[in-house]
Amino acid sequence: MKEFDVIERFFAQQSHQRKDVLLGIGDDCAVTSVPEGQNLATTTDTLIAGVHFPHDTPAEAIAHKALAVNLSDLAAMGAEPAWFSLALSLPEVDENWLEGFSRSLFDLSQYYSIQLIGGDTVQGPLSITVTAQGFIPQDQALRRSGASPGDLLYVTGNLGDAGAGLDISKGELSVSENCETYLVNRLNYPAPRLLAGTALRRIASSCIDISDGLAKDVMHILKQSDCGAKIFVEKLPLSIALKEAVDIEEAYRYALSSGDDYELLFTVSEEQKGNLDIALANANINATCIGQLNGVKQKLELRLNDEAYSLQRSGFEHFN
Repeated sequence: MKEFDVIERFFAQQSHQRKDVLLGIGDDCAVTSVPEGQNLATTTDTLIAGVHFPHDTPAEAIAHKALAVNLSDLAAMGAEPAWFSLALSLPEVDENWLEGFSRSLFDLSQYYSIQLIGGDTVQGPLSITVTAQGFIPQDQALRRSGASPGDLLYVTGNLGDAGAGLDISKGELSVSENCETYLVNRLNYPAPRLLAGTALRRIASSCIDISDGLAKDVMHILKQSDCGAKIFVEKLPLSIALKEAVDIEEAYRYALSSGDDYELLFTVSEEQKGNLDIALANANINATCIGQLNGVKQKLELRLNDEAYSLQRSGFEHFN
């Protein structure tokens, strides 16, 4: 099967068609229309076999994650998804693999109303690059800058599950069957917090998605907002499965340093706390206050039961 046969069979035909896509797959470029009063947010992520996912990861999980991590970036900016392109490098044409990959990709894209509008397919080591775009009302984009001393620090969902799921996948952690299923699914099928992102517009003073670990990603906010922060480790939200799988100290380590959670980490001023509570309740979103920002520039302090807490590893790093 040749390149254009792969595109036509597995990617050109999709049920979800957006009205703002004037010209999609099949030409040299896609042509799209940005609504009046909206800014366009653009993000790109690459997943490489053996780096971002184990080589034996199912095709369905790879497709889901490749798109979900880009959707998570859009969520962190408060954007609503619109379009994406896909660059796929394959060692060989495996029709069964492509069938599972494309089906999962389109299941997720249809759920979030985002349309595939183009891309590229080449032969090479397995890697997937997605570029996603979405709309944000003018002057309402969430940023990593904008936080101030005194702002409260929040995180959506639970932390550390994906890190434990990765260790299970690598054979480095043994848990019960129920815990294994839950934790590995949290690794392979992250849920982008798009509803939370749009709910935080005009409320959050800063926001970022957690891809490389809480302790590492919070530093991006601290550096760009020129603040410090204190995190209360005992307040970190942990799933029942994680607490059953490992002891509490190990659970804290996963929550602070493991990547792939794709939850939103955001700050809110004391004055906006009431609006935040209303927005979260209206959208049925779970978020936990885990700390507070201060004026000690670009310094993160971890406290556990009011005592200093030391973390050996801060998070995932591509270049060591």
